[in-house]
Amino acid sequence: MRIERQLAFWLAALAVAVLALWLFSGVLMPFVAGMALAYLLNPVANRLQRMGINRLVACIVILAVSVIFFVVVLVAIVPLVVTQLSHFAENVPGYINRLQDLARTLASEQGNLLSNWIGIDIFQKLGLGDGKPADVSGPVGNLVGKGVSWLTGLLGSIISGGSTLIGIASLLVITPVVAFYMLVDWERMIRTLDGLVPVAHRDTVHRLARQIDTAIGGFLRGQSLVCLFLAAWYGFGLLLIGLNFGFVIGLTGGLLSFIPYVGSLTVLVISAILAIVQGWPSPWLLVMVLVVVGTGQFLEGNVLTPRLVGASIGLHPVWLMFALLAFGSLFGFTGLIVAVPVAAAIGVLIRFGIERYRESALYRGVEP
Repeated sequence: MRIERQLAFWLAALAVAVLALWLFSGVLMPFVAGMALAYLLNPVANRLQRMGINRLVACIVILAVSVIFFVVVLVAIVPLVVTQLSHFAENVPGYINRLQDLARTLASEQGNLLSNWIGIDIFQKLGLGDGKPADVSGPVGNLVGKGVSWLTGLLGSIISGGSTLIGIASLLVITPVVAFYMLVDWERMIRTLDGLVPVAHRDTVHRLARQIDTAIGGFLRGQSLVCLFLAAWYGFGLLLIGLNFGFVIGLTGGLLSFIPYVGSLTVLVISAILAIVQGWPSPWLLVMVLVVVGTGQFLEGNVLTPRLVGASIGLHPVWLMFALLAFGSLFGFTGLIVAVPVAAAIGVLIRFGIERYRESALYRGVEP
């Protein structure tokens, strides 16, 4: 087959795959999640099988242990999360008023100091009167109010959305079933796919598949452990120092650490704001928050990520963030699940293309 026909075939296959993912993104979520879970647990099933345990029995054991672990964690964490969320909803108005008061006072004080230092009335230039708290209260209050209203509306739409509830229910019910059947038939599916690869290109495809597997497996398995550790570290650390709603904030930020820098920034910003509001005028609560978050960042960057994830998986943080945002915007939650595998595969294929280009006559400047 000529190179033009091969290129046309693979482009058509890619277009069909993207179209199917876009059309069935809502339905595919539990199935894609089940495939991802089976991929993560397949090494455990292989190890049990090498120990002499039947593949079906090994899959049943893995699924049972996973479900029990999930239920135990759910029972232990959900009551605390629900309690903190309900208390947070009750205390939001008071925190907003307190934050507005602090913002008005600090803006007035710092603005007066700056005006005295440079000899220009900053507040009059900005249309804020004489810089008194009453003059500053309007713009600051509007800014804080709009920000809180946007966040409240976003959370409300996520929680009250019927499709979201249906998606969560299907995720909890269908995903374990899909993962179980995928684990049982994993080796058979791999053999079937391998039999469809053209014989002339089989060695090259095998090499690319191993590189893609190393990239995906190294990131997913390693980063999942990092996220779980950070969720526990931030959650229990902020809870122990007495920060209100610290467990929910830390748990959310730890799980968001899957996206580079997003989780740590979320924990840092939200917990620092709450520490200022809760502990003002004492700075000690803010200092303890900075210690907890800073220690978590040190452990992540210097101990956890180098040992569990590694630096040779070929997923640059910028490329990963772009893939997550792009696929999440196009395909919703299903896109977030497939973003990392697709990003890793594209990275491997791009490096393979560059390698072939450097070996070509076009790059070397010789006649073919």
